[in-house]
Amino acid sequence: MRVTTDLWVSALLRRVFGAGGFAAVVKRGATEAGAVFVLARGRMGEIALFGPAPQTSYDSAKPDDRFFSLLGADEDAAVFDARLEREKKFDPDIWVVEIEAGSVPVEELISVKSQ
Repeated sequence: MRVTTDLWVSALLRRVFGAGGFAAVVKRGATEAGAVFVLARGRMGEIALFGPAPQTSYDSAKPDDRFFSLLGADEDAAVFDARLEREKKFDPDIWVVEIEAGSVPVEELISVKSQ
């Protein structure tokens, strides 16, 4: 049985707050199985967007794990906002979570797969 997206996002928020960071749900999607996008902001103004990793990144031994790919970094925030708007038009059930991880690297909060 797969963990619902709602529960997974709640756990992510707790991990971020527990690490001394800040997190907010910018767009709440489908409770059961919405795709999650993470917009990570650094304290020095850097920004990165992570989205669901391709299906080929998943391990059949751990089908419940959620993996992310870096979709872009250090671009203008407007570029990421436009990308997320296109994603919302394609799939209105997506989640968008914005985090400021604090002193913990984002890769310790979410599982990032290199492409």
